[in-house]
Amino acid sequence: MRIGIVCYPTYGGSGVIATELGKALALKGHQVHFITYRVPARLDSFIENVYYHEVNYADYPLFERAPYESALASKIVDVALYENLDLLHVHYAIPHASAAFMAREILKSKKHYLPYITTLHGTDITLVGKDATYAPVVEFSINQSDGVTAVSNSLREDTYKNFNIQKDISVIHNFVDTSRFKKARKEHFKKAIAPNDEKVLIHTSNFRRVKRTEDVIRVFKLIHDKLPSKLLLVGDGPERQPMEQLCRELHICDSVRFLGKQEAIEELLAVSDLFLMPSESESFGLAALEAMACEVPVISSNTGGIPEVNIHGKTGFMSAVGDIKDMSENAIQLLSNMSLYKEFKNNAYAQAQRFDINIILPEYESFYSKVVERHFVITK
Repeated sequence: MRIGIVCYPTYGGSGVIATELGKALALKGHQVHFITYRVPARLDSFIENVYYHEVNYADYPLFERAPYESALASKIVDVALYENLDLLHVHYAIPHASAAFMAREILKSKKHYLPYITTLHGTDITLVGKDATYAPVVEFSINQSDGVTAVSNSLREDTYKNFNIQKDISVIHNFVDTSRFKKARKEHFKKAIAPNDEKVLIHTSNFRRVKRTEDVIRVFKLIHDKLPSKLLLVGDGPERQPMEQLCRELHICDSVRFLGKQEAIEELLAVSDLFLMPSESESFGLAALEAMACEVPVISSNTGGIPEVNIHGKTGFMSAVGDIKDMSENAIQLLSNMSLYKEFKNNAYAQAQRFDINIILPEYESFYSKVVERHFVITK
């Protein structure tokens, strides 16, 4: 099958899943065409059957902001015609679903029929998509999709709650490549981070307010007061400066490392003892899943799709959003009881195996086939 994939090329969950999905499809023999404005972050090596098409959008004095959606639609049309695509899969509704709709309608006039699937990832529904500025277009382009998927049952329910959606939404969970994300012996690396055998905690995100990064710092401070520990902060974003300032105010800078954006996340997870995810909203919790695949238990909030990944009292602990006291007490309990910690560590690994890419990939392939076959019948 010839598949076009549209995504954001950044480090966010939707871009990561879209890229890893495309790579896995290519390894299965499908021809995959990424269409975006920059090479996706996880598309970091040559893979047979993978192609990249850059969306160029020029600045003109007439426009205050370049019309990316129109440029994207035009590029989709060009790639679909030249590469004879069978299917288009867009990740994150804004603005990809509406650009896909526009491209599909243009292609119809050229006697080329291209069905498109929209995968909903989270804030395109729960935050940005609900904004009155975008809501009508989001709702319309989802309803016009030839297939719709969501990455968790929670997100599926939120979509039906917040929009008048007439389409069936299939849940296909996010996944993890367990051949990449797995426990590895990195004692020398851990010794460099924690020379006195301190516990190593880790948080990875895009440092937006919705991730409640201030809570990460405050939870760590309460843990640090009780147990010798270090905190690794992986990523970057608008909340970084306030996080750095808070570390100074709490006098814990010597125990906190800001590592910025990292490619080899699995190497950092390999030396970590606990993963912190106190988010205000998470459609799934991909970062937590990657940690669990590396045998790292999770301390998280209980919002959105997180309970579908982190099982309270088994793979980690969940608390109400903002309850830093409960989160820290749970973390201290786990880190202070080695038999309990070992049990949680094993459970986290076992839970991650349920979301292995080789289990989830056939669900996408089956969904693709149904959409293409249905579209063929309709247009015949």
